[in-house]
Amino acid sequence: METSQLRVALFTGNYNYVRDGANQALNRLVGYLLKKGAAVRIYSPTIDNPAFPPTGDLVGVPAFPVPGRGEYRFPIGLPLRVRRDITRFAPNIIHVASPEVLGHRAITLAHARNLPVVASVHTRFETYPRYYGLAFLEPLVLALLRRFYRRCNAIFAPSESMAQLLREQRMNYDVGIWSRGIDREIFQPARRDLDWRRGFGIEDDMPTIGFVGRLVMEKGLDVFADTIDELNRRHVRHKVLVVGEGPAREWFEKRLPEAVFAGFQRGEDLGRAVASMDMLFNPSVTETFGNVTLEAMAAGLPVVAARATGSESLVDDGVSGRLIQPGRTRAFADALKLYCNDADARAAAGAAGLEASRPYGWDEVNQVLVDGYLRIIRQHSAGVKVRKSPVP
Repeated sequence: METSQLRVALFTGNYNYVRDGANQALNRLVGYLLKKGAAVRIYSPTIDNPAFPPTGDLVGVPAFPVPGRGEYRFPIGLPLRVRRDITRFAPNIIHVASPEVLGHRAITLAHARNLPVVASVHTRFETYPRYYGLAFLEPLVLALLRRFYRRCNAIFAPSESMAQLLREQRMNYDVGIWSRGIDREIFQPARRDLDWRRGFGIEDDMPTIGFVGRLVMEKGLDVFADTIDELNRRHVRHKVLVVGEGPAREWFEKRLPEAVFAGFQRGEDLGRAVASMDMLFNPSVTETFGNVTLEAMAAGLPVVAARATGSESLVDDGVSGRLIQPGRTRAFADALKLYCNDADARAAAGAAGLEASRPYGWDEVNQVLVDGYLRIIRQHSAGVKVRKSPVP
């Protein structure tokens, strides 16, 4: 089979109504598939005013706002009109990108129609309960995720560290890699703009610690703030620059009253904001890859990150930045203090990160997933069945 013969039905809980790293990767994938002559149809919740126009043909599915997080939608299944649309489209592979009701219904449909099904893993959902005082639910969430992913022919992780974790969690026998790419026109050291920094009152020689991402508690905002408190106690000269929006912005602003909040940035504006930082601090453990980490590296910044999936596959500890055990604010502060006080160390780590980011091109990483599609279709046609459990 050739790539142009692919007919991919993609099911996701968020394709374009709220912008995040996962759905931007999915839109880039669809664009690549269409460029290669494949047919793609996307099934996802929709709203009247999405964050950005969808790439490809998007079919809305019924959904309701998530309680407490009304900007997100929870899909509730596949009504008859959507099933008929799927029948007319006649996919030869199903791709599910989120482990909820819509994803389960899509897998059930795939099994009923004898179609292969793959899943891409974008978020460590099992870590979310700890940020809302519900850590005791993590084993239950893991069990639900395991049930979901074991129903697929294969699953794809965005990094080797995440793939290894999925193997250890016994999610599936067949775990592949679908990495993430970087737009080098946007993320590069040349985007650094001191005039832009001055507009926020940041002095040219002020070491600036950046945060980039959606402002939600599961991004480790509490650890970030506690670490900045520790730097202040040590009288380390620095400024915090926060790029992003989200429901926790008010909390974060109150917690870091001296920080600069630049709001949501996109495209070239985002590239300028990232390059205008002096280092990135990413304490989150929920990412499976860490797009912001790669973007900062491509902009020539050292990265201080939690030793977690994604970051472990990107940051070379002690070379392009530092990897710290999650939640260890004093160790995070030690690493940030080094880069704040030592411009040479900052420059050396940034240069190493820039070099390490070079292999990550979108066409190259998307082709790896396309090759995975073709392999899974061949195996399915040859009668290879989904293995229900990777536990002996």
